[in-house]
Amino acid sequence: MSDLAALAKGGRTNFFGFLLRLAARLPFLFIAGRMYGAEALGRFAYAIIVVEFAAQIATLGLKRGLAEQLSTDGRPDTHVVWDALLVGWIVSAIAAVVLITLPGLMFPNSAINGLDRLLPLIVFAIVGSDITLAALAYRHDIGATVRARSVIEPWAISIGAFAFAFYSTRDGLILSYVVSLVAALIASLLPFVRSYGWPRGWRPKPVELFALARKNVPLAGADAIEWGSRRLDLAILGLFFSPAVVGIYYVAQQVASLPQKLKTSFDPILGPVITRNLAKGDKKGVAAQVAQVGFWIIAAQAGVALALGIPGEGVMGLVGPHFVAGIVILAVLLSVEVVAATAAVSEAGLVYVARHRNLMISLLMVGIQIALSFALILAARAYQLPELVAAAAPAVALLIALGLASVLKARLLSRILGAPVSGWRWALLPAVAVAVVVGAVVTRVPEWGELIFGIPAILLSYGLVIWYRGFGPDDRVLFRMKAPEAPSP
Repeated sequence: MSDLAALAKGGRTNFFGFLLRLAARLPFLFIAGRMYGAEALGRFAYAIIVVEFAAQIATLGLKRGLAEQLSTDGRPDTHVVWDALLVGWIVSAIAAVVLITLPGLMFPNSAINGLDRLLPLIVFAIVGSDITLAALAYRHDIGATVRARSVIEPWAISIGAFAFAFYSTRDGLILSYVVSLVAALIASLLPFVRSYGWPRGWRPKPVELFALARKNVPLAGADAIEWGSRRLDLAILGLFFSPAVVGIYYVAQQVASLPQKLKTSFDPILGPVITRNLAKGDKKGVAAQVAQVGFWIIAAQAGVALALGIPGEGVMGLVGPHFVAGIVILAVLLSVEVVAATAAVSEAGLVYVARHRNLMISLLMVGIQIALSFALILAARAYQLPELVAAAAPAVALLIALGLASVLKARLLSRILGAPVSGWRWALLPAVAVAVVVGAVVTRVPEWGELIFGIPAILLSYGLVIWYRGFGPDDRVLFRMKAPEAPSP
């Protein structure tokens, strides 16, 4: 299978997973908003930010770094993956001990109750699932990621949230979160063992494990920063606003982050393709792949952002009437996902060819984001803007910081590879214009009509323009269910 066909197949499979995740995430937000309320959502959101940040660090960048390790290590693949799991779980143990000892880091504004202190143990499940799914993606098994992340995990948390609401509206969200991640871990381990088998003859090698951890520090840092940049806004918000405002922002963030999953649709397959081409010295090929996938992601994210943003009041209103006030926050966060696409795809190449410089750009981005967030919030307070307008300040700061990162990372990767890597195409502009016109029409119908008919109408109109004005033969590979056969020699 050609690299383009492999990228298309992986992205196609995971895009289907994105649709499944969308179908499951909305019921969770509806249940959480209607049965638990904004304040409980705010407490839950802050706790999982801290836990998932610890998991990001403990994964040591192996979600992407494992492909390179498997490509270059001469030992059996099974031994390499189990080395990665052992390293990840060792760091997980350290992170869990710290958070169990200092539970106030997870629950700074509320009392510690019941089993709250043991929540950090779920870090082991997150890390184990991430690494085993990365190993399966190296062998082009994207279906396992779809099942674990897009079917089992989101549906488990939705069903769990509904069931646990009758037990405790204080702890139900956290309990459902734990259940969903344990279920995802099981769904990751089973296909992993079937594909790689048990590590017969494997002996952990402390020196090599330490070298692996040290080598992946820049990649782990880049992953943690990229992940953290999408959570820092919520963390900063919690310093200035009530848990209820944090809860509304969290709902907007969850809806807006759905297009981000389109980028991660290509991550598992893009990493192995890039590492194999770099090993062959084909830098032009890597640039072409980054640009190709970049366009696919920008085009898809822009369409989804328009479809969710134009009827945004109806989308937020599904969660509860008091969440509609977060429409400004939703609009800004949806714009963030489109702007961030270039940085995210460029980073997929930079982590292999300039990981330290990539890390420096990411650190600069976070510094700008933090400084702008505080400055904009204080300015909004000084001008006495409405609370939920002021609460959009961290989202605006994120938009500016990620826009700068997109420019810097694309230019750096282009210079290293000696070829353009930008996924931007002018055909996006008429597609957006048509979608906005259609959106302006559908917003005049009742709210239920906006959601049932408006969202598909916006996506269809946008998609038709992109298909006929923006897509070439290579782009249409994404929609070809069967890869073209190679010509006979």
